[in-house]
Formats: sequence, C-alpha cells, structure tokens
Amino acid sequence: MGRYLFITLFSLLVLAGCSSTKLAYRYADWGIVWWVDDYIPMTSEQESRLERDIRNLRQWHCSTELPQYSQWLTRLKSDVRSGDLDESTVAWHQEKLFAFFPPLMDRAKPAAARLLASLTDEQVRQLAENMKESQQELEDELLADNPEQTRAARAERTTERVERWLGPLNDSQLATVSRWSKARGKQTEIWLEGRRNWQEALLDALEERDSDRFSDRIGYLIDNNEEVRGERYQQMMDDSRTAIAELMTDLLQQADQRHLDHLLGRASELKGDFDTLACVGEDTENTSN
Repeated sequence: MGRYLFITLFSLLVLAGCSSTKLAYRYADWGIVWWVDDYIPMTSEQESRLERDIRNLRQWHCSTELPQYSQWLTRLKSDVRSGDLDESTVAWHQEKLFAFFPPLMDRAKPAAARLLASLTDEQVRQLAENMKESQQELEDELLADNPEQTRAARAERTTERVERWLGPLNDSQLATVSRWSKARGKQTEIWLEGRRNWQEALLDALEERDSDRFSDRIGYLIDNNEEVRGERYQQMMDDSRTAIAELMTDLLQQADQRHLDHLLGRASELKGDFDTLACVGEDTENTSN
C-alpha cells in the first residue's frame, strides 16, 4: 500500500479525468487521504499527521519535480513536431517518464512508514480484510471466463488509455492494439498475482511495526517493489517495458495528423498547467479557487 498511497499523487496529476491538472494537483492531498481512509478508518491524529506529510511532499514535488516534467514535455512536443518518433526516441521518452518515479517514492517513504507504524491491531485487521476484498473484486473484473475474453478486455483498456493521448484510433491502430494485447499472454493474471504477493509482504512487515527495523522494511517494499511481487512479475515487467515502447512506436507511425495534433494539445495543456502551478501554502491555495 505504501507505494500506491503516494503514486496516487502522480496519477491524479497526470492521468486524472479532471478538466484542470492544476485543480487535480491542488486537491490531490485530499484524494489520497480519502483513499487511505477507504481502506483504514483513521483516527483524527493519523489524518492530521498524514495531511501534513502529504502537504510537505506536494510542496517539494511542486517546486523540485514539476519543472523537470515541463522540460520533458517541451522535448516531447519538439519531437512530435519534427516527426522524430522512431523507436529510440519513444524509448528515451519512456525512460524519462519512468525516471520521475524513484525520487517521489524515496521522498514518500518516511511518511508511509510513519502512517503504517501508527496502525492499531484492529486497523491492520481491517486493512487485511479490505485488501483481500479489493483483490477479489479486481480478479472478478479483470479475469474473464476464458483467455480470449480476458485479452479482449485488456485491448479495450489499452485503447482507452492510448486514446487519452492520441484521440480516437484508426483501424490500423486498433488492429495493432488488438495484436499487442493478444501477445501479452497471462500478463493480467501475473499482475494480479504480483499484487497479492506485495500485499502479503506488507501485512507480514506490519507484524513488526513496533520494531526499529520497520522503516527499513517498508523502504524495502517500496524500493524493491517488482522483486517482492515475484519472479514472474519481474520478467513480465521487463518484457512489458520493451513491448510498450514498440506499441507506442507502431501507433505513432500509423498516426494521422489529427493524432499528432491531439498529442501536441495534451502535452501543451499539461505543460501549461505545470508552468503555472504555484507552489504556495495551503491557506493561499484554498482561497485562490
């Protein structure tokens, strides 16, 4: 949970359906508090501590990390305009995007450890029950009655995500997404298996939350997320990084001008939001809307 508690900040910032990235970013802290509270009914003291930690995290992220996101988007826009969208260029942008996550995760570790160390036995019990229920719901939702249905559902999810950046796909692109999804084999099952492995490791670590070693254990779960999820998950992720870069290269090469215009528009929108976000105190932010 520690990893996804704070990755929500980035997800809200970049992928949220909110019409304004600035608005989503400004209220991302409340979104995270709600997410944690959905798993664990927190005490007022826990909520206050978490809100302070997230506010500090957001302030650091806004002042230190967002300028790098803006620079990346400037490069992305330049490459799209120049037509420089070959496999090496797409791979460079992919690696640049992945590189944004480790600093955020590293900065978030102390806050995650503090929150988790404060849990009572009853909260840990509820956390275990709620994670188990959530896992079952995901398995019911993502794993169809037969492999073909599962692959079709994966293709639909992939199409929806890609279209956020490229707009409606043409027939060639839809066929590419379909072939790509079929080639992913048991990826969905492996992802769910890895998710379960990580949650079990977290619950095991929580048995020692009064120990001096606890912060290190939480840090290990965050830093070594893929290893904790298992060998099959690690191999799947290695394969997926290459496969995703190849997919995006193919989709961009098959793109019409409207797709490139849509991509430029999304990049410009995000860059504009990043450039104008004010890294100021909470009181100022709340009154500025």
